[in-house]
Amino acid sequence: MLKKYIIVFLISMVPLVELRGAVPYAIAMGLPVLPSYIIAIIGNMVPMPFIFFFARKVLEWGKDKPVIGGFFTFCLEKGHKGGEKLKEKAGKGLYWALFLFVGIPLPGTGAWTGTLAASILDMDFKKSVRAVVCGVVLAGIIMGLGTKIVMLIGSLF
Repeated sequence: MLKKYIIVFLISMVPLVELRGAVPYAIAMGLPVLPSYIIAIIGNMVPMPFIFFFARKVLEWGKDKPVIGGFFTFCLEKGHKGGEKLKEKAGKGLYWALFLFVGIPLPGTGAWTGTLAASILDMDFKKSVRAVVCGVVLAGIIMGLGTKIVMLIGSLF
């Protein structure tokens, strides 16, 4: 069982998959929901400080490099442009917008992307952590309930 929990932890750290893949995996493997959920949240949060404090610096460092420069520049420009639009629309509700962005489980809207956006927008780290953690909790609830419903419907057929 420990091996399955470690897999849940590791899956939740993978970009794009994150907790959105770890929670359904845990449920499908028959693991208890609450411990799996907590492990997935912790795993999803482990990369956050590194992303917040270093990803932007790495992108800025690599933007003028021969092979990776174009992609890194694209990421910076896209993040900055999207961030400015979000700031404009959200106004004082920027952290609520970040919470909802991370919390609605759609592809590319997880803790990794939300944290990178917060870094590019120079948002406050502590407030960003709260918004992202709450968003991850919401996404986990949605994914857990969704998985349970799909499994229930699947068992009817």
